[in-house]
Amino acid sequence: MMIADFTDPSAASDWRFFTDQVMGGVSTGQAIVANRALRLAGAVSTENNGGFIQARLGDVSLPTETEALVIRVRGDGQRYFIHLRTTRTQMPWHYYQAAFTATTEWQEIRLPLAGFEPSGRMLPASPDAQDVQSVALVAYGRDHEADVELQWIRAE
Repeated sequence: MMIADFTDPSAASDWRFFTDQVMGGVSTGQAIVANRALRLAGAVSTENNGGFIQARLGDVSLPTETEALVIRVRGDGQRYFIHLRTTRTQMPWHYYQAAFTATTEWQEIRLPLAGFEPSGRMLPASPDAQDVQSVALVAYGRDHEADVELQWIRAE
């Protein structure tokens, strides 16, 4: 099942960009659709307890048999994340994350749901597909200039 396909620019209409500024951080950036992809770029700063920029799609419903998310990405050779929020991630700082490296060439990366790590000990070890409510492309956790593109994301 295709979750988002940015080869169609209208796919971006339901995605929301935000930074750690919502909690006092100082990271800056933008998410735009260009060249048939969602591009997340900006300055990630851990100053003032910050450290992220992200583009998030809410109201996600995955088929219950979903075992993985597959993404088509490219970037600047750095490490990025897909974050999931579920019915169990009640606090704003709760999420599940899976890391990937965005090489300079387009690549497809399979991220098994069982490999998504919880942000805290209060959450189950891995997310259940039927509980997923949002998915996000995230630059996170360290001071760096981010530049990553997501062409599509699907559930399989």
